[in-house]
Amino acid sequence: MAELAPLADSFDPFEPAISAASARVWGVGALCRAVADALDSRFNPVTVRGEITGWSRASSGHCYFSLKDASGQIRCAMFRRAAGLLNFNPRDGQLVEVRGRLGVYEQRGDLQLVAESMRPAGQGAMFEQFMQRKAQLESEGLFAPERKRALPLMPRGIGVVTSLGAAALHDVVTALQRRVPHIPVVIAHAAVQGAAAPAELCKALSNLYRLSNTPLRQQPKSLEENVAIDVILLVRGGGSMEDLWAFNDEQLARCIVQSPVPIVCGVGHETDFTIADFCADLRAPTPTAAAELCSAAQATWLGALDLVQDRLSVALHDPLDRHSQRLDLAASRLGRPSGAVAQQRLSLAQLAGRLRYAALSKCEQEKTILRRHGVNFPQKIALHLAQHQQLLARSAKSLELLNPQHVLQRGYAMLSCAAGQVVSSTAQAQAGQRLQARLADGVLDVEVLPTQQA
Repeated sequence: MAELAPLADSFDPFEPAISAASARVWGVGALCRAVADALDSRFNPVTVRGEITGWSRASSGHCYFSLKDASGQIRCAMFRRAAGLLNFNPRDGQLVEVRGRLGVYEQRGDLQLVAESMRPAGQGAMFEQFMQRKAQLESEGLFAPERKRALPLMPRGIGVVTSLGAAALHDVVTALQRRVPHIPVVIAHAAVQGAAAPAELCKALSNLYRLSNTPLRQQPKSLEENVAIDVILLVRGGGSMEDLWAFNDEQLARCIVQSPVPIVCGVGHETDFTIADFCADLRAPTPTAAAELCSAAQATWLGALDLVQDRLSVALHDPLDRHSQRLDLAASRLGRPSGAVAQQRLSLAQLAGRLRYAALSKCEQEKTILRRHGVNFPQKIALHLAQHQQLLARSAKSLELLNPQHVLQRGYAMLSCAAGQVVSSTAQAQAGQRLQARLADGVLDVEVLPTQQA
């Protein structure tokens, strides 16, 4: 092979260019404008056919995206006025025809197509692959509504599958910490984008499946081993169809349907759909919404507990109040034995007074009759009075014997229960019952010991 001759020391690579361009030096902005003018005069207006990728709509109403095919890609922008005239919703992977003007975005020196109109032009290759895979899995029953499970009202533990560096993880953890800080959360890391993502997602799900099937251990080696997973969140933030393509993987779809617990899929934004969404038990429009769907707010449960407590309190106290009123009424009707004794004493005193008055009246009547007939029998009158006085004394003594106070003074006691009923038999008392013992000079509180049968 012939050797290359060494370059001369005085070689200047810019010398031919300077000669060809008459030694003109361009400013960057001037060169961009010149290129833009050349493009405008050479190509515009232009119609481009390609597949949408990276579609996004800003808050201003302007839309930004790229068009691509097998051999190239170009940045595009569609301003609010033109975007408002669209009669369909563009999405990543869709094949479209865009009519607009080709130019240079001078601030960055980028080639840019400003779209003035857009129409569908069939489906892109990636979108067609998505639709074919979706149709195949749907025919196998992976999307069947009858296999969808309801989410638990209060899960014992929540599993989260996503990347540790994803913004979606922060959103999910923040929502769960705010709503259910008492429920443990286990995070399984996996890549959510790229060729290795489907396998890592399947592995992370399988690890959580083992936690959901394994009973709680008395002495776990780690905290995760003692968490029972009742629901799993599969989440990641938004992106283009290429960014979310891992969630359209067939193996991941089959792994999702094998889950022993419900899975909530929150991938991308509300307008993004993946095969994982159709396989999951529930689709959430965003990662934050996925966290909220499986975690009823703590305040909601506390309010429900307060309501149940109020109802239990009413159910408990209403019968107690009714029975207390019945007991008070019965006690008022029964009264206390001491009141009945006092009433009997008063009745006996009244009878004794009436008897004494009757006896004296009878004596006076007899005296009056005797005087009227002029009969004076002092010895008979004295005898008659003595007999009546003896009768009166016997009656007074009999009354005095009925006085329970005398019985109490002889060392006896009168027992009564708390309701005031006199206890006269061992059958009326129970071991441990509190009674009152009335003595001659006061009342004692006593407790019944186990009785000895005679």
